[in-house]
Amino acid sequence: MSATPSRPSVAAATDERRRVLLAAPRGYCAGVDRAVIAVEQALEQYGAPIYVRHEIVHNKYVVKTLEKKGAVFVEETEEVPEGEIVIFSAHGVAPQVHEEAERGKLATIDATCPLVTKVHKEAVRFAKEDYDILLIGHEGHEEVIGTSGEAPEHITLVDGPKDVSNVEVRDPEKVVWLSQTTLSVDETMETVDALKGRYPNLLSPPSDDICYATQNRQTAIKQVAADADFVLVVGSKNSSNSVRLVETAIAHGAKDGRLVDGADEIEEAWLEGVTTIGLSSGASVPDVLVDGVLEWLAERGWEDVEIVQPVEERMQFSLPKELRRDLRAEAARKSS
Repeated sequence: MSATPSRPSVAAATDERRRVLLAAPRGYCAGVDRAVIAVEQALEQYGAPIYVRHEIVHNKYVVKTLEKKGAVFVEETEEVPEGEIVIFSAHGVAPQVHEEAERGKLATIDATCPLVTKVHKEAVRFAKEDYDILLIGHEGHEEVIGTSGEAPEHITLVDGPKDVSNVEVRDPEKVVWLSQTTLSVDETMETVDALKGRYPNLLSPPSDDICYATQNRQTAIKQVAADADFVLVVGSKNSSNSVRLVETAIAHGAKDGRLVDGADEIEEAWLEGVTTIGLSSGASVPDVLVDGVLEWLAERGWEDVEIVQPVEERMQFSLPKELRRDLRAEAARKSS
């Protein structure tokens, strides 16, 4: 009796060395880590249910995991029962949402990423100085909605270079640009350059609005892409920074690339003839999902993993102040 033949790997047709170039940094940024921990700590401190307005971060796995622990995700503040606790997501909310929570007598925990909060404060300051604010971002994205709500009469959305010709301002001498934090650095600067072509005195924000984590992950994927036949990015389709990673990889040398939520979405046909795979993940993706992709690839012949780390990342943010206050009070009560 002959032995049952093993299933050939998708790369069996080539004798070349098969490897994975694993980008670093990747996965959770400080803002996402803070937001997810805030929900987990709130559930421990106050008990379920804890309501969360919109997805705390744009990742299906994270949202489902928190739902199992007792988090209830809602689209609008009015869906939260009076007197309950609601957490605002990492993407930030407009002042109107805080007012809605106050009317509903809700206890709020603001898990907005501090870097998004910085953009909100810049919008408020420039509006007070009567600037026209050109907000570079994607229409309908939660972060853009929140930032626009800070100064709706002063903010005009610019959705990429193609949208620049549509921009109208009151005074070309008093114009400033701000941006969504999760955009492609390259596309943002292309948009800025186009805007400066129309408005030479366009003012830039005090520091770049593209967040450090978005920039770092794009820097790493650019380096990986230069040597990769194919790039896999782990992340959900509604995650702007994850989508931008795929686009950045293809723009910087990768022959092709795909965005997947996890290993179960990878199609073997994508990898026919591929020897070098680049792998990264968006800023809202936990390591467990990347580990699952690495295991899937190892089972099919890509066991050799090289880490590509052009920059280091050490940023950390403290928990939302409302949660820190109650945790301190609880610790003091237990110690007394």
